[in-house]
Amino acid sequence: MIPINVPQIGEEEIAAVVKVMKSGIITHGLGAGPMVTKFEKAFAKFMNARHAIAVNTGTSALHLSIAGAGIKRGHEVILPSFTFVATAEVIAMIGAKPVFVDIDPETYNVSPRIIEKAITKKTKAIMPVDLYGLPADMQPIREIADKHDLAIIEDAAQAHGASYKRKPPGVFADTACWSFYASKNMTTGEGGMITTNDDEIAEKLRFMRSHGEKEKYKSLMLGHNYHMPEIQAAIGLVQLKRLPKFIGKRRQNAKKLSARLSKAKKLQLPKEPKGYKHSWYLYTVRLKDAKGKRRDKIVEKLKQKGIGAEVYYVIPIHLMPYYRKFGKPRLKEAEKTARQVFSLPVHPGVTAKQIEFIGETVLHAIE
Repeated sequence: MIPINVPQIGEEEIAAVVKVMKSGIITHGLGAGPMVTKFEKAFAKFMNARHAIAVNTGTSALHLSIAGAGIKRGHEVILPSFTFVATAEVIAMIGAKPVFVDIDPETYNVSPRIIEKAITKKTKAIMPVDLYGLPADMQPIREIADKHDLAIIEDAAQAHGASYKRKPPGVFADTACWSFYASKNMTTGEGGMITTNDDEIAEKLRFMRSHGEKEKYKSLMLGHNYHMPEIQAAIGLVQLKRLPKFIGKRRQNAKKLSARLSKAKKLQLPKEPKGYKHSWYLYTVRLKDAKGKRRDKIVEKLKQKGIGAEVYYVIPIHLMPYYRKFGKPRLKEAEKTARQVFSLPVHPGVTAKQIEFIGETVLHAIE
């Protein structure tokens, strides 16, 4: 089976883990051990950010950013429904209301025009998602946020190595949240990061990451235990150095696969708009005018042939049982997209020969 994604772990990562274990320092009381601090500095530099705050998961990064932005019960946060549930989950955990909006059918990201229509007096933040590794259209979203005095928390969990207007994700946001889950473009096994250019936000998030403490046993505010272990940070440092090569191979594979599938009139291929750089976390095609069952049959055929095709995401969040209580919006594009898309492997472990096989098999499967 050619998996949809697989961690690219080598001897250097293994050696880094062993070095940490031999050092005897495997965590830190305030979440800021030597490896974590090194990783934060390196990640901040790579993402052109003043600060990076390491945490234990990408979901923790989102939750900490929401809490740090002062979002409370009774507030509203605007986000796309077509994404992974964690983006909405952290809003509900705070006691705020997720306000789901529709997506652009070409990029699968939230449209700035739709965001502005959803703003009310209760709106306090916007959470755009860089879905599949393609950044959202952040400059007009920033203009909308400034106009209405709203925070922007960018879910960049899938966008390592992407760029927008030649800038890394997060530049137009108050905070950007990253995931290092095993399937991501770079991994620490689990793990997450928050990047920001705001000194005050960074200091607050560092306190909140460790029980609200500035010093051990002296809590200044409500916090959490979201420490990243030293072993994760050691892996992250190595993976960050390798990330440009990872992205280069993903881009190469995506380009080859698009060329192979270009003759398929039934497929809408993923796009990289001018001024954007896709990270190709997921190479997602769309079966035009298809119903969910037809798409699912094709995915099953591909799996039978040894191709780990997957559907991201089968159900938009606003249609999931728990989230229906927040309203019943009719999100036409999100619902249609969920019935038609499926993703194909382009990760760095996929060979040129396998790309040819994937392309040929997909062409046969859709006919």
